[in-house]
Amino acid sequence: MAKISGLRPGRAAARLAAAAITAALVVTGASAASAADVGDAPMYGLTGIDSSGTAYHYAPLGDGTISSRVELQTGMTGLAFVGLVDHNADNLADGRWQLGTTGNIWYYSADNSDAVKVGYGWDIYNTVVSVGQFGGAEGGDLLARDNKGDLYLYLGYGDGKVTKRLKVGYGWDIYTQIAGNGDLDGDGKNDLVARDKSGVLWLYKGTGDQHAPYAKRTKIGSGWNQYNTVFAAGDLTMDGRTDLVARNSKGELYLYEGTGDAAAPFKSKALIGTSGWNSYRLFF
Repeated sequence: MAKISGLRPGRAAARLAAAAITAALVVTGASAASAADVGDAPMYGLTGIDSSGTAYHYAPLGDGTISSRVELQTGMTGLAFVGLVDHNADNLADGRWQLGTTGNIWYYSADNSDAVKVGYGWDIYNTVVSVGQFGGAEGGDLLARDNKGDLYLYLGYGDGKVTKRLKVGYGWDIYTQIAGNGDLDGDGKNDLVARDKSGVLWLYKGTGDQHAPYAKRTKIGSGWNQYNTVFAAGDLTMDGRTDLVARNSKGELYLYEGTGDAAAPFKSKALIGTSGWNSYRLFF
């Protein structure tokens, strides 16, 4: 894989995340002494990969808006999934997982130039989500859904490697989008949202229990079929709450700011990208 300005892949992402937080702190007037004190949600910004395999990063500016794009990396082709992960709960990306279309999954650490092969045969999954610390383990975890609709949890060791899979659900083929990488209801546990085929959005509150990692679903919205992509982007408003981002068929990008209230976890949508966002085939 090509590298940005000679930087290691994971380190480039980590430095961009740190720069994004610094920029947001300046805008909001918060102290830069400890970025981790701003809140309890990952602060990653947005990165999109276009059809040529070039990744562009957008830094959050602290008020829900994002910066102009910066080229992050080239050569990111043949990928089915890319997911940032924060293993130590400091709200910064410690590395990222990359799943190739051939089924091999790799981990790139922020301080290690060598990629670590995490597994193979992952092409049995049609959806993979980096869900953060979801099953009670120390590191960030991965959630994967196969073509039968079965849902599996991979607990993270904190170094990018994961345990053997645990089956944690079935019937998830009713959903067209699954997203999550943060706490949506303010209880300190990471949650999931899922959109069904009729456009209804459901919240699955996290429990922190690896054997039953989420509670019974609750309906939190409708009309979400207007979007072709829904994904968790961490905290774009620097208020300590996880936000959701959605893209429609016109290429517009909308922010749903997190509230921390399980009954109504998102505020009304706000337009943060007017056009051109359909040029990206993957977001992370």
